[in-house]
Amino acid sequence: MSENDQTDSADPGDLLPNDHVKQAAVNGEVTQLHRGNQYGEVGDTFEVDGVTFELTEVTERTLGDMTDADAKREGSPSLDAYKERMVRAHGGSFEWNDDADVVRHRFERVV
Repeated sequence: MSENDQTDSADPGDLLPNDHVKQAAVNGEVTQLHRGNQYGEVGDTFEVDGVTFELTEVTERTLGDMTDADAKREGSPSLDAYKERMVRAHGGSFEWNDDADVVRHRFERVV
């Protein structure tokens, strides 16, 4: 394989913010994350507990673009529950702003 054919690796420590999210990804409960920064490119792979994942979509969006389907892919039952989780996860200092820029990272388990 030439250097140009190699897939880059994303750092799961950057993309997946904590052990709970990493385990949820391994269990198939989380298949995407919205983050404030881009942490990889389509085709990049990362490994968690011996399981390899590939980034299948990396898209710039705003928080206002998020839907219930997005929230479910991120492990929440609804968008409202996701918003509440973000406030808790950020120690109460998170304010939802529909215009805030985010990056959606979708990933799949590599079989």
